[in-house]
Formats: sequence, structure tokens, C-alpha cells
Amino acid sequence: MPTQTLVTYEVADVRPTGDPAASYARITLDGPRRNALSAALLDQLGAALDRAAHDDVRAVLLAANGPAFCSGADLTEALADGMAASARRLAGVLRAILALPLPVVARVHGPVRAGGIGLVAACDVAVSADTLTYAFTEARLGLAPSVISLAVLPRMTPRAASRTFLTGAPFTAAEAAAGGLVTAAVPAESLDVEVADVLGGLAAGDPQGLAATKALLNADALARFDTHVDDAVMTSAALFASEPARAAMERLLKRR
Repeated sequence: MPTQTLVTYEVADVRPTGDPAASYARITLDGPRRNALSAALLDQLGAALDRAAHDDVRAVLLAANGPAFCSGADLTEALADGMAASARRLAGVLRAILALPLPVVARVHGPVRAGGIGLVAACDVAVSADTLTYAFTEARLGLAPSVISLAVLPRMTPRAASRTFLTGAPFTAAEAAAGGLVTAAVPAESLDVEVADVLGGLAAGDPQGLAATKALLNADALARFDTHVDDAVMTSAALFASEPARAAMERLLKRR
């Protein structure tokens, strides 16, 4: 039986002002259940990032199809199989984005929840439509944003992280920008123009310079990531396996 395609990969050109065109890789989430982070989707995303690292491209654009950018963990899969393996997969993807020797730009067109916010935070530049919301829903389900905190906390201000992590309440793209989670919140009709402008700026950079500069920017985040990743994965797996969390996830799935 053929494997379902949950992540697509294509190469496109962008032309910086006055310079020859350069290529970038567009990686698009295209999975069921609002791009929930299933084991298969994470594996395909990791493979796409590795492909970009070895391709002749100047940058990576992370985008998504469907009404949402990403709904977070695949709760159906988590209830059936636990989260130990998927938590480790998610950690690997987040680290791959942070360590990739190419700038990664997130094009965020729809709502983002829980684990999906980790993908946005790991990207070097995140451009968000101002009409959407974000939410760290974990605490309301008996969970914690353990693994994604490794990418999120270096981006967000401590006060913004405390409020959004603890309340689990939705917050706007403008609030996400003010708190450091995204680079810019722009009108939905301007999203592609803003993303193209960012990609054009990156295309003007020298590959060696871009790689060295990204390594400089993410050195502290990667060091913290590697120090805490094992504990974060174990904490995530234990919380997902707990009775309070399982009951909360079952209730949520029944309401959907």
C-alpha cells in the first residue's frame, strides 16, 4: 500500500532586486486532521528538511495547506500508541530546523495550536496572517509544552510565555508578534507579499554567510536544546500517558 503524502517538497525561484534568481525549497504540511503531528507527518517533514540541506537552495519556506497551519499532536495516535516515540520525533524535527544551515521562513496562514507552535518558533523568520490565533492548550489537557518549550522559550518574552503557557487561552497574531513568537503579523491579503520580501532578502545573501550567521544566532538555543531534550521528551511521554491527560484527550476527541 503506497505511503500517504503528508508533506510536499518543491523548489521555486525568487529574484532579489537587481540580482540573478536564487532557489528556495517550499515544504508544505498537507495532512489530515488540520495537519496534526502524527509520526508519519513528522518523519516526512524530517526527510524534507534533510533533502533541503543537500539541495541547491538558498532558504526554506515552511507552509501548510488546509484551514489550519497545525493543530498540534495527533491525539488519536497519542491515545493509541503513547507519545514517547513521537515526542522524540518532534524534538528531532525542531532541532533540525534550528540547526539547518539554511534560513527557514514560516508562512503561517491559519490557526496554530500546541506542538504546531514549536514548528513556528523553531523557524528563523515567521510571518503570520493577523486574522489567526495561537494557543498553548497543553495545560488544559493535563499536559505541558515540554518539547516545544526548547524552541519557544528562546523566542518569547518570559511574561508572554508564562501567561500563554499557563492559561492555555488563544492569543492573537499581533500578541504573538509582541511577545516574540513571530516576526510579523500582517493582513492575510499581504501574507504572500511579505513572505516574498523576506525570501528576496535571503536570496541576496551568500550561502556561506547565511549559514555562519544562522549558526551564530542559534548557538545558545541549540546548546540549551541539547542539554534539556532528554528530560523534555521523558516528561512529555509521562504526561501523555497519565490518566488525567488521557481522560482529557478522550473528552476533546468526542467533542470534535
